[in-house]
Amino acid sequence: MHNQETEKTPGLKDRRRLLFEYILRSGSAQIDELATHFGVSRMTVHRDLGALEEQGAVRRVHGGVTVRSSNLVESTFVYRSRLADREKDALAAAAAELIEPGQAIIVDDSTTAGRLASLVATRKPMTVITNSLTVIEQLKDAHGIETICLGGHYSPRFNAFFGYVCEQAVASLRANVLFMSTSTVFGAAAYHQQEEVVKTKRALMAAVDRSILLADSSKFGITALIKLANLNEFDLVLTDSGISPVDAEMLRQSGVKLRIVDV
Repeated sequence: MHNQETEKTPGLKDRRRLLFEYILRSGSAQIDELATHFGVSRMTVHRDLGALEEQGAVRRVHGGVTVRSSNLVESTFVYRSRLADREKDALAAAAAELIEPGQAIIVDDSTTAGRLASLVATRKPMTVITNSLTVIEQLKDAHGIETICLGGHYSPRFNAFFGYVCEQAVASLRANVLFMSTSTVFGAAAYHQQEEVVKTKRALMAAVDRSILLADSSKFGITALIKLANLNEFDLVLTDSGISPVDAEMLRQSGVKLRIVDV
């Protein structure tokens, strides 16, 4: 009788890692395409994708798999972290200039705001409050930085914590500035696919004196299921020079405090 592969099967983890990398490069793939490329059966591909889906790494679609976002589902953290590198770095650098030593700041789970973690050491001493496990990992050995971790329900898709426990924890704190991002911007409002994420982001917004949205230009003109906030609810919106002049003017006419960062 054929023994089904287990996590201890030689080469299984390597194949799944390579399969995941293959999907990441293109954003999506078909079952038959993966079976041919890796020289395995469709059943093996289905098992591998099932394991990756349980980890929150991929999302199955009809006949295949994707790591891209849709109107209903946000893309995976690993995939998002590889997008718009130059733009995200430029936004993070501009955001870091707005931090003053001695402040308490909140950094959300977004891959854009998360780029701040490597820059905050230049503004120490300071306190960083975050629900992002990525930010926590980056700051755990940083000198002069006090890190406050917001617990809650862990989501592998976002590598972060959400839910009631997280919202209650942040409600007991008060910070100077929040740096956050969102999935999409449509019109003069920010949107996201996940209700749980929206609720946590709203809780973060309520716990600060000043909130700053970092949104690279690729997020504009796209919608998602749930409205997060009107852009004029933020004290400042940072985007990059890829935004269209028409969109920039519309936002300013809507009362949005917009700053465009050159890339």
